[in-house]
Amino acid sequence: MKKRFSDEQIVGFLREAQVGTKTIEQLAREHGFSQNSFYVWKRKFGAMSEPDVKRARELEKENGRLKRLLAERDVEIDVMKEIIEKKLPR
Repeated sequence: MKKRFSDEQIVGFLREAQVGTKTIEQLAREHGFSQNSFYVWKRKFGAMSEPDVKRARELEKENGRLKRLLAERDVEIDVMKEIIEKKLPR
């Protein structure tokens, strides 16, 4: 599923609603999202600012990279164990 709005845009919508100049209904109509989406976003991003969202995305990317590295290392260890078992007759 392709996201229509970036996380930064969503946080911007939440901040705009927090200011109170427009109702959630007006914001939703103006930017083309549903009111239900707004409340889902509010639950997910409610206390975050744009820099927080960017930092969270960076941390998720770094976490994924580290998980891949760990998985590769585990595979290498398993291969080395197999090689050692084959070379050492019992």
